[in-house]
Amino acid sequence: MASTLVIYVRHGRTPTTGARLPGRAPGLHLSDKGRRQAEAVAAQLAEAAAGYPGKGVAAVYTSPMERTRETAAPIARALGLRVRTARGLNECQFGSWTGRRLGDLAKLKAWATVQGQPSTFRFPGGESFAEMQARITGQVVELVARHPGRTIVCVSHADPIKAALASALGTPLDLFQRIVVGPASVSMVLHTPERPMVLTVNSTGPPSGPTSV
Repeated sequence: MASTLVIYVRHGRTPTTGARLPGRAPGLHLSDKGRRQAEAVAAQLAEAAAGYPGKGVAAVYTSPMERTRETAAPIARALGLRVRTARGLNECQFGSWTGRRLGDLAKLKAWATVQGQPSTFRFPGGESFAEMQARITGQVVELVARHPGRTIVCVSHADPIKAALASALGTPLDLFQRIVVGPASVSMVLHTPERPMVLTVNSTGPPSGPTSV
């Protein structure tokens, strides 16, 4: 079986980045800076695409949220592709925590569990971190099987990408908060027949293909 490269891109900045937990609330769009970030990532991926498995990107997938679709649009345009929605890439369902200020959430007793033992936590009225991880990893397995020997782009959100990277690294979910995935950053995982290989995490520089693997 051929190896498939998965390029994770977190959406660009929004007006609430670093201040609130937007979750799946509708109507949140990229800020002006976020749109510039999306255009920059698109240009970088297009420039490096010839060095990827399959000699180019086969497909661009995105979470259903506006901010990810707006990040995926210039990427797909630069690569001459259309944007496809993959619901498994969606943001975590934060339930009643959706839209709350991070500063206020950090004062809650449960916040320590979110940071130190996330595998045991379920958001009130929402999803557990374990369910989120199973959802995105299952979606990626499906997409990798759909594009053997090719390269795909998956535009998603910080926590789902961190959970997917933790799984690829063989890192316990309780340690996934140690992984940083900033706005408009690129992380790459090469799915080989033997194992996933994490090539890049949280990169904001020009991305290159797995030429040394």
